[in-house]
Amino acid sequence: MRYLGLACDYDGTLARHGQVDEPTLAALERLLATGRKLILVTGRQLPDLLSVFPHVGLFERVVAENGALLYRPGSREEKLLGPAPPESFAEALRGRGVAPVSVGRVIVATWHPHEMVVLDTIRAQGLELQVIFNKDAVMVLPAGVNKATGLAAALAELGLSSHNIVGVGDAENDHAFLRLCECSAAVANALPAIQEAADLVTRGGHGAGVTELIDDLVANDLGRLEGRLTRHHILLGTRVDGGEVRLRPYGTNLLIAGPSGSGKSTVATGLLERLGEQRYQFCVIDPEGDYEAFEGTVALGDHRQGPNVEEVLRLLQNPAEDVVVNLVGLPLADRPPFFLALFPRLLEMRARTGRPHWLVVDEAHHLLPASWEPGALAVPQELDRVVLITVHPDQVAPAVLSSVDTVVAVGQAPQATLQQFCQAVHDKSPVLGSMHVQTGEVVLWPRESGVEPFRLHAAPSRGQRRRHTRKYAEGELPPERSFYFRGPDGKLNLRAQNLILFIQLAEGVDDATWTHHLRRGDYSRWFREMIHDEELAAEAARVEEQPDLSPAQGRALIKGLIEKQYTVPASVRLPLPGTPADPDRR
Repeated sequence: MRYLGLACDYDGTLARHGQVDEPTLAALERLLATGRKLILVTGRQLPDLLSVFPHVGLFERVVAENGALLYRPGSREEKLLGPAPPESFAEALRGRGVAPVSVGRVIVATWHPHEMVVLDTIRAQGLELQVIFNKDAVMVLPAGVNKATGLAAALAELGLSSHNIVGVGDAENDHAFLRLCECSAAVANALPAIQEAADLVTRGGHGAGVTELIDDLVANDLGRLEGRLTRHHILLGTRVDGGEVRLRPYGTNLLIAGPSGSGKSTVATGLLERLGEQRYQFCVIDPEGDYEAFEGTVALGDHRQGPNVEEVLRLLQNPAEDVVVNLVGLPLADRPPFFLALFPRLLEMRARTGRPHWLVVDEAHHLLPASWEPGALAVPQELDRVVLITVHPDQVAPAVLSSVDTVVAVGQAPQATLQQFCQAVHDKSPVLGSMHVQTGEVVLWPRESGVEPFRLHAAPSRGQRRRHTRKYAEGELPPERSFYFRGPDGKLNLRAQNLILFIQLAEGVDDATWTHHLRRGDYSRWFREMIHDEELAAEAARVEEQPDLSPAQGRALIKGLIEKQYTVPASVRLPLPGTPADPDRR
């Protein structure tokens, strides 16, 4: 299964007027019967939720208080995911006529139209708090705490990756956790902005929409949506006409082949970097120690001793760990047997957990030689998300090689490489004619898509940029280099110490505060002087100079620029084999 869990909002999604009907409860039980897990993600305080929803035990975890509290129904344990504001904050709100004021373990909540008083009180007390809206509800939380951070904490406890989760919601405070999920759904009664951002909009509203989604999950694992989930596609490079080419993260097997020294490892390293940036877990089988220093991975084995199968599996239990299995410490003859012992264990783990999302086999002609004759169960009929790297494609086991649907021919003799591959799988080789490969180019052949081979500028390895990205996107800048949302009257003091937090706070501040900083050019100035990204600063400055932008448009443009530079942009995608037709968007 691709999707191992469903993360579901409560009010307006699972529940109508606070209640979950019997057909929806029956659908939740059907989903559990498939072995999938349920996670409830709600803005409600836990006692309130338990009083209206006696079936909370269906859920493996409950993320309450809009991400600030994690509850384990099985043991009734609670875990705070952020610090509570001082009691004086709620008292000050009441003293200024705000009513009602609801105080949870962390969250403080009230209703429209009290948001400006709330913001002014935050500023007056010098608190590092943010305001999140849920229709007419006004929720105050620690900076950086939202439904996405709460869901991430729940998934970490369950050993699940967000790439194996479907999320469903209806309101603006659901944006964050829906973006985190591999597939996001909006029920029919959801706000227009949620429907626009979601991968899927159900026909039914509330629980009926959730039931519809569950039935689709049970029936086909949402396979019909693959053609729509392009936001997760992985960059391979650019065509000569400048269009970006991307790889589906599911349903794809890749062969990278070419002579020694032709640049195969450069192509593979760039692909691994981008898999890591999107947090797809990978495991590299490295016979010659070429990847042992790959940044962000854990390497098992060295020149003194070989790796251990159980240790590999233990590390991969953590979805955040990418593992390089270094075989250089094993005698040459022992490397194929070790891999053949590990390979079925990795496939069994993937069947249970959905991970590792990608398996990369270097020197595939040695680890999976053509002489290998696997048993019927050794190689699944639908081998998926495997990258084979080899000098000799014709010397790789045909049972594995036949699963390849995309070939990257590296070096100055791509025709010969394609011919070797096609000879091994008994396929007709494409004719490249007078195609001349320039420096930095490869030839890409989407074998079963009907697309002829074409030249591709392979996206380069970005090791240095990756360190830069992590530092500014996820790290913690010192106070003097952070961005502060203060607003036109200096009433706020919301600190963004990295770009991810900047986006989160930008979505929570009021329109006047956002526009104030936009018109002053504060965003481009921060990007230039503190983030040291001249390209991002220049593009942001162009946005700031547009006089007729609405606050929503400005937010979307600045956010898009940051994601383009520091996450993954939307772009032209490569039509690869097996992509279902995109259903009509509702």
